[in-house]
Amino acid sequence: MAELVNHAMVTEFGNPSSLHEMGIRAEGLLKTAREQLASVLQVPAAEIYFTSGGTEANNLALRGAARALHRSGKHIITSAVEHSSVLATARDLAGDGFQLTVIPVDKEGRVDPADVAAALRDDTILVSIMLVNNELGTVQPAAAIGEITAARRGSGRFPLFHVDAVQALGKMAVRPRELKADLLTLSGHKIHGPKGAGALYVRRGVRLLPMQTGGEQEQGLRPGTENVPAIAGMGLAAQLAEDERPQVTEKLWALNRRLLARVREALPWAHINSPTDPEGAVPHIVNLGFPGVRGETLVHALAEEGIYVSTGSACHSRQARISHVLEAAGLPAPVAQGSIRISMGPFTTQEHVDALAAALARLAPDLAALAAPARGGGAR
Repeated sequence: MAELVNHAMVTEFGNPSSLHEMGIRAEGLLKTAREQLASVLQVPAAEIYFTSGGTEANNLALRGAARALHRSGKHIITSAVEHSSVLATARDLAGDGFQLTVIPVDKEGRVDPADVAAALRDDTILVSIMLVNNELGTVQPAAAIGEITAARRGSGRFPLFHVDAVQALGKMAVRPRELKADLLTLSGHKIHGPKGAGALYVRRGVRLLPMQTGGEQEQGLRPGTENVPAIAGMGLAAQLAEDERPQVTEKLWALNRRLLARVREALPWAHINSPTDPEGAVPHIVNLGFPGVRGETLVHALAEEGIYVSTGSACHSRQARISHVLEAAGLPAPVAQGSIRISMGPFTTQEHVDALAAALARLAPDLAALAAPARGGGAR
């Protein structure tokens, strides 16, 4: 993949909108990447629009739909555990005159489709629910929600259904048609592609208005010269991730179980915040809580040993505050404050997992003991 990205930067560096030979060759790289993503999603290539990442794709889905459909209604539904690029955008739209309903979740961070159905109104134009939660690894019942929204559309009404599938690609089948999704977000760096590339699936017939004006790139929906090297890498990464998905998923579940077994044995007071049922979770995200320990302190202690985890979404990992996802799931404050998110991938090994478990077993009790005098109590 790095060779392809380098080739696009060094050899095929033409502007894909130019009519000369180098531009046409660069356009060919975009065409190939679009076809690769379309093949993975099992949709027509014309329904794939490239962006700078998941955040832009989510913004384009929500803002583009809101602007296009505001005459039909101004009600938007989302959940309390969405990525901030959805939640913050929805709240910003609420400040511009749209009405927002935020659906609560259960203790595993899962939305009840019945709550979505109950929240629907005649003026609901958009429902945005992610496929996999980026902090807990919870799989949302997106297909059931898609059935609900599709039934409403069948009676001549909205809403559109948007799915943030950034954390799902490569870990489970992502099929917009099976989900009955009208809009679906992807990001390249979550599948080991380059940072700075993302995509939005837009079902044929769905009208969005662009967020910016300028050129006619991406069928006029996303003006601006495309990041050809990153997009080419993303297309190849998506194809590789899909081809290797069965064996990678099996491997990751084995590592997931190995890590949790060692944590339970060494640190019985630790909280496993992520779902552990394979039917309701993905294997590559493990969220653990250590009451009495500051999550960011544990992150820094692990980093000193060459082990890199986060306290939540990377977008907010530098901010010392409780994750909105863990709050929405109802975790007690001491658990939420002491939680870390562990992400695994195709290159994670048993040795990596064992080293992490051993480091946690050694560091977490010491950090809890150091903090105990300030709290006036023990880690438990």
